[in-house]
Amino acid sequence: MQLSLWTYEGPPHVGAMRIAASMQGVHFVLHAPQGDTYADLLFTMIERRDSRPPVTYTTFQARDLGGSTADGFKTACRNAVERFRPDLLLVGASCTAELLQDDPGGLARTLELDIPVVPLDLPSYQKKETWGAAETFYRLVRACAGSAPRQGTPPRASCNLLGPTALGFRNRDDVREIAALLAANGLDVRVIAPLGARPQDLARLPEAAFNIVLYPEIADTAARWLQRTHGMPFVSTSPIGVGGTRDFLREVRAMAGLDADAVASGPDRLSWYSRSIDSTYLTGKRVFIFGDATHAIAAARVASRELGFQVCGLGTYMREFARDVREAAAGHGIEALISDDHLEVEAAILEARPELVLGTQMERHIAKRLRVPCAVISAPVHVQDFPARYSPQMGFEGANVLFDSWVHPLMMGLEEHLLGMFRDDFEFNDQAAPSHLGSAKAAGPETTLPAGSAALPHVDDRMKVATGQAAGDATGTAPLAAPAAGSPIAVAQDPVLALWTADAERELKKVPFFVRGKARRNTEHFAAANGIHPITVETLYDAKAHFAR
Repeated sequence: MQLSLWTYEGPPHVGAMRIAASMQGVHFVLHAPQGDTYADLLFTMIERRDSRPPVTYTTFQARDLGGSTADGFKTACRNAVERFRPDLLLVGASCTAELLQDDPGGLARTLELDIPVVPLDLPSYQKKETWGAAETFYRLVRACAGSAPRQGTPPRASCNLLGPTALGFRNRDDVREIAALLAANGLDVRVIAPLGARPQDLARLPEAAFNIVLYPEIADTAARWLQRTHGMPFVSTSPIGVGGTRDFLREVRAMAGLDADAVASGPDRLSWYSRSIDSTYLTGKRVFIFGDATHAIAAARVASRELGFQVCGLGTYMREFARDVREAAAGHGIEALISDDHLEVEAAILEARPELVLGTQMERHIAKRLRVPCAVISAPVHVQDFPARYSPQMGFEGANVLFDSWVHPLMMGLEEHLLGMFRDDFEFNDQAAPSHLGSAKAAGPETTLPAGSAALPHVDDRMKVATGQAAGDATGTAPLAAPAAGSPIAVAQDPVLALWTADAERELKKVPFFVRGKARRNTEHFAAANGIHPITVETLYDAKAHFAR
């Protein structure tokens, strides 16, 4: 067992909650102790829903373990049905309550409720959140669609959309984008599930000719059961990126009996950029990709084929889809990273030395620390990944969103690269006045600056302060002289902060920008721990050797 501060997935009962919270008319009674109610926050705080998820907890406490927790579970079931009047009841146990072995399914059957009850067997210590969501959706489809042969032959151009859920990355907007694309291509979408569906809608799934699996992690198991039981084929090509969307529409149209080559396109602007001269600035940029299987594989394809990036890392935290990701990684000439340990992912990013990271909320934090541009492409996500605006990842509009999300952070990185390239230019060097001040005179080493015109807020500005570029010292009275080589150049307000010589600062700037901040912090920590003042070039390399051990 490994203690971790971050985790990519919760226990499987959180996955069951995602399905219950996605649907209408479904209520979930979860046998769980008081502390397991934290999962509500995922929906109300992260996804910003306007209501609690439809879940009743038994919320037993330690003192209840001396009595019968089974009676408490049955009481919770009766109260939930009487209060919420659902069309269907899900029952299961959290990872903690699983240890009690109370059998929620068996207990619910003894109540003889007048609504269908679907018991969930969620092995919390072997499986995780996404598996729990897929298993719950599969159990619901089996319970509602039944195994009786369907009557009649559905129209060939009718289909269902399977897989979108609550807490899914941009699932709400993806459904809107893909449903509109299918309608524009002459297809009739009968049911979208589980997001927004009722149990009665699941019973109508066999009335369509085929299924479209938008997110295989959630709906693959249910789609395969519908294929075996009702003879419904399915399409699982991911419509992410311009090429992926066109492949998806061709496959769907062929399955619907329509002309596969007569694809109705959308407002695609990513292709225009890829053909423009501007895009050559970004050709060959190294990108590290990590996330769920669907988004990671699709992102690697878009980055490589549509934007000209070099994929230097590809991985997933979903071991169930490791084979798919390994196959995709082999196509890019690299070895896939299959891990749910965020520290291992961080080490892989450091080793790959990417110029862009595409990942989850975890990789956003890692890239921020390393000062590498980053965009989120996959769950787990945070509140900013549920924007109020329309922002799909799938379809032609989704390709435009990918362009904005991936290219713009790299352009900011490009600006930093240019600043470094022209650092010694007369117009752009460190002593030049800010260009936006227009006629302002450049502040040279001997310039006396106005009193109190600026503070000393940033560590990186300490060099400017010492050379007189910034607005004088803390009192704004004394002109500042340029330091000689080898002399301390920085005077920190906090005496604990270490001093850097000019030679050491110049040597530090040779470190790639995406790890420079970490190199500075490590060196200052090393100097402080060893009582070294000032920090010289030798100190910089001593710290490097120390942290490399």
